[in-house]
Order: sequence, then C-alpha cells, then structure tokens
Amino acid sequence: GPFAETEDNTAEMSDIDENTEFTANSSGASLVIPVQAGALKKGSHVVIKGRPCKIVETSTSKTGKHGHAKVHMVALDIFTNKKLEDICPTTHNMEQPIVNRNDYQVLNIDEEGFASLLLEDGTTKDDLKLPENDVGEQIQAGFEDGKDILASVLTSMGEEMIIAFKEISQK
Repeated sequence: GPFAETEDNTAEMSDIDENTEFTANSSGASLVIPVQAGALKKGSHVVIKGRPCKIVETSTSKTGKHGHAKVHMVALDIFTNKKLEDICPTTHNMEQPIVNRNDYQVLNIDEEGFASLLLEDGTTKDDLKLPENDVGEQIQAGFEDGKDILASVLTSMGEEMIIAFKEISQK
C-alpha cells in the first residue's frame, strides 16, 4: 500500500555514533534528528560542519533538466553566531540539532566568572561561565546590585551556554 515507505526511518537510530561524551544526556535522547534538507526553512535549526545552527536564509536552485534541486542555506552558529553555509540536495537528509533553553536563578558568581545556578531539584549547577559579552557583563552587574536574576541556558549537542537573562521583580 501507499504507507509502506514510512517504515524505514526507524532503523537509522541505531546507526548514530555512540560518542561517550554526549551520552550523559539524562533522558538518553538523541541529540540530533534527521530532517530532509528541502523541509528546512528560515528559523529552523540544522547541523552544519558539526555545529548547531539557526538558518537565516535559504534559497533553492534547480541544477538543469535532470539535476536535483539544491538548497543553499546560510545559518548562524547558535553559540558563537558565526556564519556558516551549506548546499545540499533538497531530498538529502541533514541533521537537526535538539535545542533546549532553560531559565535558572543565579545564586552566586565566583571570581572566575562561573555562575552557580539553582536547578529545579534544589541542587546547583556550577560549571557554566558567564559569557564574555554584554549579557555576561549585565548579569554580573545585576548580581552585584543584589538583583534576582534568571539566566537562560541554551543546550544543544552536548554544549551549553548562558545566552540571555531577565530580572525577577520582587513583589
């Protein structure tokens, strides 16, 4: 029947490289999912040159009578904002990174710039450094002013970074 084609997507999960560094993921979930290049749009996440990126622009070109359509994508690394580009046949599978964003209260910042973040279970996460940019400086300044600050932590493909913050207003 017409549904027979949908069944072979499941076999690929076991082919993922068991890189020990990334298996510390608490849910044991995969860090990337396959996605067809032609389905990627502006704002989608995609892995380019091994980096999790967010697409800022895509354009599709036909390459002649018998050629496959190719999609050209321009994307920014979600951690470094570095611009990366890729060209891929629209029918080709690419990897889409699983991206999570969580807000944690900042409990402390040590001399080296490591933030102590309060997790939901009451433990703290102490291995994230403030980013060396405006966000990091503003978190540091707000913290020194005694403000309650929530740091937004972006997690993808085994990397984590504080990318934003907001002040918790005292009622």
